[in-house]
Order: sequence, then C-alpha cells, then structure tokens
Amino acid sequence: MNRRFVFILLSAFFVAAFGSYIVYRMVSNQLGTKGRVQTVRVVIAARDLEVGTLIRATDLKTGEIVGTPPKGAAQKPEGLVGRGVVSNLYEGEPVLEGRLAPSGSGGGLAATIRPGMRACAVRVNDVVGVGGFVVPGMRVDVLISGNSPGPRSADGPKVKTILQNIEVLSAGTNFQKDAEGKPVQVPVVNLLVTPEQAEVLSLAGNETRIQLVLRNPLDTQFAKPPGAAMAGLFADSKAPAPAPAKPPRAAIAPKKAAPPAKPEIVKQEQPTQPSGYSVQVWNGAKKTEEKFNSTGDQK
Repeated sequence: MNRRFVFILLSAFFVAAFGSYIVYRMVSNQLGTKGRVQTVRVVIAARDLEVGTLIRATDLKTGEIVGTPPKGAAQKPEGLVGRGVVSNLYEGEPVLEGRLAPSGSGGGLAATIRPGMRACAVRVNDVVGVGGFVVPGMRVDVLISGNSPGPRSADGPKVKTILQNIEVLSAGTNFQKDAEGKPVQVPVVNLLVTPEQAEVLSLAGNETRIQLVLRNPLDTQFAKPPGAAMAGLFADSKAPAPAPAKPPRAAIAPKKAAPPAKPEIVKQEQPTQPSGYSVQVWNGAKKTEEKFNSTGDQK
C-alpha cells in the first residue's frame, strides 16, 4: 500500500476525531449550563423562633435556596446573634433583616414596639378578651363603662367607645400577687398605642371597666357612636308614628232624580179672526142666518 495514501488517511481520521471532540465539548457545555439550577447559600433558622426571642448562635445555620434570594436575606450569621425576633421565624426559613429588631434593642416585647408607639397592658377575662379570640395582630376597639362624674350621673352607668382600630401586640398571662401576697395568673393583653392613647387607657383602666371589641382588620373606618346610658335603656321607646290613614272612600251619593222636564210650551197659532160675523135667528123650526162684515155692513 502506498505510504502517502496511508498518511493522508490517518491525518483525515485524526482531524475528524479532533473536530468531533470539539463539537461534543461545546454541546455538552451548553446543555450543562441550561440544565444546571442556580442556588444561593443564606442563613436560615435552625428551629422555630417566636416573637421576642434573642437569637443565639445555635439558632442559626446556613443552607442553600434555589433561585434569587429574598430581599433582606442574611448570607452570614455574623451580626444576627443577640438580636430580638419581631416576627415569628420557622425552621428552615431564611432569616430576613426586617424580621429582626435593630442591634442593641434587646428582645422580648419591647423589640416589637415601633418608634413613637407604646405598649399598654390591659387586664382581661374571657368576656373582656372576647373569648380568647384577641390574639397578636388582631384589631380591637376599646369601650369603657361606669358612672360619669357631674350632674348627668343621675342617668346611671354609661358606656362609650374611647379608642378604635388598636393593634394587639401580645396576649398572655402575667403573675401578680393577691391580697395574701400569693402569685396569681392574670390574663393580660398588650395594645400598641400612642403616648396620648396610653394615658387615656391607663386612666380608664383605673376608674372604669374596660371591654375589648374585636373588629375586622380590613375595616379601618372610624365610627361615631353616641354612647349609651342606663336611663336610656329603660326609657320608654317612642311610639312609632301612626301610619297615615287611608283617605275614606267617597260615599256613593244616590243618583239624583232627573229634574222633571219642563213642559214644552207649544205656541198655538191664534185662530184667524174672521173678517166678519154671522147672526142666526130661529123662528120656530125655521132658521135664518145673517152675515155681516167687520164694519157692520150686511153681506
């Protein structure tokens, strides 16, 4: 066999093999890029963290999430330890900056209070606390009932709405001492209010009885109830206005008899006066008649 022919054949084989390899690598890279899922490593909660919890190093770990990380997600645990949780975090959930209190603000309920606002505690029971349905995040109205000072107290106890659309920060129990000095559990609801509202709520809690009224969180309109007094509850309600009387049916008057028809005056024609007159004379059985005209001359 000709050596030159063999050399050309081998060269063509190596060139074809090298070209195939280059094409294979290019196609593999493109398919690999499209099929590869992008992941990002972020800090996630190692256990469920409730509101007010101070984060410890053992409460955090790192993990990978698919796609773009959520806004505010922490990628390093440094700077998170010692900060308070202001919104519940669940195991495996990324830790977001907006759900943690600022550094140095501590934990507990104080970390959840927004700047310029206050948390005011209200003692409740099953009735005042709306049967246990007053939970964090709900909205309530605050009603007070008692005897108002002044001359109007003669009307008896009154009830009035003093605050509306107030956010509930927490609901739980506090330990207080009774008359014998023993600790007892007292249900307490903490409301997020302004400093002015805190003064009103504190005074109302000492001088009157407080009632919480649950409202729809989407209902943000402020009502203007007039308040109610005990005297008004027992007062005779005004009799409803009588219904307008139906107009009486018009009496059916008997049909009037038709007036008698006026007699028709028929103008009788006057007999034509004869132009003369006659005189009859009987002489026994013999009759004679003489005629005279209007002038008296005999015809």
